[in-house]
Amino acid sequence: MRKVYLDNNATTRTRPEVVEAMLPFYTESYGNASSVHAFGRVARTAVDRARAQVASLLGASSPEEVIFTSGGTESDNFALKGVLEALKNKGNHIITSAIEHPAVLNTCKYLEKNGARVTYIGVDRYGVVNVEELEKAITPQTILISVMFANNEVGTIEPVEAIAKIAKEKNVYFHTDAVQAFGKIPFDVKSLGIDLVAVSGHKIYGPKGIGAIYIKKGTKITPQALGGHHEMSKRAGTENVPGIVGFGLAAELAGKGMSEERKKLTDLRDYFYKGLTEKIKDVNLNGHPTNRLPNTLNVGFKYLEGESIVLNLDMEGVAASTGSACTSGSLEPSHVLTAMGVDPADTQGSLRFSMGRETTKEDIDYVLGVTPPIIQRLRDMSPLYEKGK
Repeated sequence: MRKVYLDNNATTRTRPEVVEAMLPFYTESYGNASSVHAFGRVARTAVDRARAQVASLLGASSPEEVIFTSGGTESDNFALKGVLEALKNKGNHIITSAIEHPAVLNTCKYLEKNGARVTYIGVDRYGVVNVEELEKAITPQTILISVMFANNEVGTIEPVEAIAKIAKEKNVYFHTDAVQAFGKIPFDVKSLGIDLVAVSGHKIYGPKGIGAIYIKKGTKITPQALGGHHEMSKRAGTENVPGIVGFGLAAELAGKGMSEERKKLTDLRDYFYKGLTEKIKDVNLNGHPTNRLPNTLNVGFKYLEGESIVLNLDMEGVAASTGSACTSGSLEPSHVLTAMGVDPADTQGSLRFSMGRETTKEDIDYVLGVTPPIIQRLRDMSPLYEKGK
């Protein structure tokens, strides 16, 4: 049976050259990067190189603005908690959007329980944040705006530049979760004027368990992991040298191949959607029709329940998802689609297909071959389909 992986927004296959680059730091070059002897110096050199590689793809002014973490979730937590603690004498108000990743939303809920005030900005039917509503929500107590760069479920790219401009004018820090955008679409944190950015290694064909937070020079933030003087005294804990090395190389490779990969994935995405709508009735696109990630296609199959489709596709060797991997297992409808105003019944039948660098036209043709019979079989068993005919 053919195997087709279309869940690259959840995680990606680590590139062979990345694995190869990591291996020596598990074996002969196993020193602690904080040690001053030769073993440690080799590790430190490797960490410094990786920091420069990640900083380059971000467009940072200096490698020292990149702090390595365990992943995007830790980076988001660090940004929100660290800024709130550092600026507690100025204010306690945070502005975010209703469609953020759980790493941001659940952190905001935690902070609310501990005295912070959080405003959740709505989005339009395409998942685009209402910039006017956001600007009006700013008060003298506002210390941080946190809006993701691109949504992980529907792929919609947010008006980050406009939000960054407003934040700067109002003297408010701006943080963006760029985990899904990093390495897929070009952006430059320096020219955009962003203060804090969360990124992750395993979304760009690097290893799991490694990420980074960009902290613009001069940004006030309180460290959350306390201990030694690692990561410029901003994040204590022995550096994950193999992971950092792998992340750095993955970032460099992503930057080199970005233009070509963007075009390829955009073409595949649009070809896939065209094929689905030609072969299956009542298929709706979720997210912005054009201003979205090149690899992401979120569609709703009316009258159905998404998990049943995912399980049936899995039996045909196709991996897809009903949304964020971080919310899988929840019976609640997607908070992203709900915020976009998608009919509650239709949110249940929505799937996310996220392509990657190894996805081929033959893969998509295979999925277009096995999906229509699955949808028809499930609809024939659905009482909603009978009513909707």
